[in-house]
Amino acid sequence: MKRRGLWLMLGGVTLLAAAAGYRLGVLGKIAETATMTAPAQPIPELALTDLKGQPQSLGQWRGKLLVVNYWATWCHPCRQEMPGFSRLQDKYRDKDVQFVGIGIDHADKIEEFQKTTPVSYPLLIGDIGAMENSVELGNSRKALPFTVVFDRRGELFLTKLGRFTETDLEQHLIELISR
Repeated sequence: MKRRGLWLMLGGVTLLAAAAGYRLGVLGKIAETATMTAPAQPIPELALTDLKGQPQSLGQWRGKLLVVNYWATWCHPCRQEMPGFSRLQDKYRDKDVQFVGIGIDHADKIEEFQKTTPVSYPLLIGDIGAMENSVELGNSRKALPFTVVFDRRGELFLTKLGRFTETDLEQHLIELISR
């Protein structure tokens, strides 16, 4: 009888753990896919180094629809979304859309990544200051990937914490292009 009670208790704990894990997984997916429309905020005056060691300012892309993606080579969802971002860059380049990747990583790791997964947009090397900039733009969790989209006026249009699918981002770009 004691053994049966132990098995029932163990089974109950297992069911509770499974239910909690499922609930956390579902809530995590909801939080991950939520896109927040952001309050008006200008493109930050952020200057970072590109892979050639040249300083680049985000301000140089004012007047374009600017998609800035904070990412890292060790971040699996970041690496998953980048090929789609590259395709969108190619597709909408003539519509004045510009993607920029800010890698929160070492330059050598970003260069190595670029060799195996080429992207058609600039990759800049970020540091703790770039991460703090993402917080100012709404990344309160300081997590990656984090994507921000600025309209042609240079104002923040939306932010997205978590993986951005190519289809979802394209819908937002089409909306902005048609304005």
